[in-house]
Amino acid sequence: MKNILVIGAGRSASSLIKYLLNHSVKENWNVTVGDVSLDLVIQKTQGHVNARAILFDINNDVQRESEIERADIVISMLPAFMHMNVAKDCIRFKKHLATASYVSKEMKDLDLQAKSAGIILMNEIGLDPGIDHASAMKVIDQIQAKGGELVSFQSFCGGLVAPESNDNPWGYKFSWNPRNVILAGQGTAQFIEDGKYKYIPYNRLFKQICSVHIDGHGTYDAYANRDSLSYRKIYNLENIPTMLRGTLRMPGYCKAWNVFVKLGLTDDTYKVEASETLTYKQLLDAFLPKGQASTKDKLIAFMGSEMDEDALNKIEWLGVFDDIKIRLADASPAQILQDLLEEKWLLKEHDKDMIVMQHEFEYTMNGKNKKIISSLVVRGEDQTYTAMAKTVGLPLAITAKLILQGKISARGVIIPTIKEIYEPVLAELENEGVRFEEKEF
Repeated sequence: MKNILVIGAGRSASSLIKYLLNHSVKENWNVTVGDVSLDLVIQKTQGHVNARAILFDINNDVQRESEIERADIVISMLPAFMHMNVAKDCIRFKKHLATASYVSKEMKDLDLQAKSAGIILMNEIGLDPGIDHASAMKVIDQIQAKGGELVSFQSFCGGLVAPESNDNPWGYKFSWNPRNVILAGQGTAQFIEDGKYKYIPYNRLFKQICSVHIDGHGTYDAYANRDSLSYRKIYNLENIPTMLRGTLRMPGYCKAWNVFVKLGLTDDTYKVEASETLTYKQLLDAFLPKGQASTKDKLIAFMGSEMDEDALNKIEWLGVFDDIKIRLADASPAQILQDLLEEKWLLKEHDKDMIVMQHEFEYTMNGKNKKIISSLVVRGEDQTYTAMAKTVGLPLAITAKLILQGKISARGVIIPTIKEIYEPVLAELENEGVRFEEKEF
């Protein structure tokens, strides 16, 4: 019997845990799920005969090492910065690891050690990164195999709210880690366009956007991800003239979010002293130039031409012009904003989320210009089995199964850009309703 250790039972782990338990009898698995909330683990495992629910503290070295040593594979749903101790333990005990997080420099540095230990440190096998890599490489490999030359690759993904549950002006609700949404885009976006490197600093990111149309689902705003350049090598597209990866939001979202960026309310580097004594209106006023006008009028003047009626309505809907007390003490501006948005952008009991992803490939073959558009739209079932949980958790679970079945020969630090991983993962995802529609022009 094989032992699987899942660390973390948060909102993105629901479909992962369900898949593992559903396959546990046929595959002869024991599935241990650990989290800082035992109640959450019990809720997710539902008393399954092959499930073991434990209270788990990642900082308890003895417990962590003991649980990893008894496992055949570890699936970490922890925040990325917590993976390293797990990865090092996996190398020491020669256990495989799978995560949905980006490969950090520290993780990449473990490649030779992992190969020496004969194990897989599988990263970037969630949604984005994850399904995006697998689905993109499938088409790229097909184009290159028939002699085509890629001249442009653009990829966009968004975790959104389904149209029937879209009942707020922002067109957005949290279906994954709220902190990541608040801090999204910080740094400088880098990509290549028509053979020229392009850079968009954070203070311009949500102004310098483009529109992406998804057939049958409308048009979305898209802003550039932080790093598109490194994927040229990863995707075997080192000489491609145009490459851009971006994030999708509903129209108007970016312009309104830019207000918070320009004000400085997404800053997480310092604390607002005695923030609990302030109202949201007072906080907003503290970030605006001095004047006798109302807080709203001062904000309009501060933003100038960057503010329009739609953006103002979105901001006003959040209640930041009201005398409502801030709940957090000595919190950063980003933490205060997150606390407010977690209330306003709450996924309600019967709400459904939606994942939208689209790749656009342009290539030349036999002197002709060609284009392929590959689109994915996935809707959630409910608050627990969201589209986000499905598209993050299922690729992880399927890959873990492939590893335990001995069907992946690669070793070391890897991501799902190789055929022996992306082909079976995409094939099974189709059976689970995660299916791309491709159109060629």
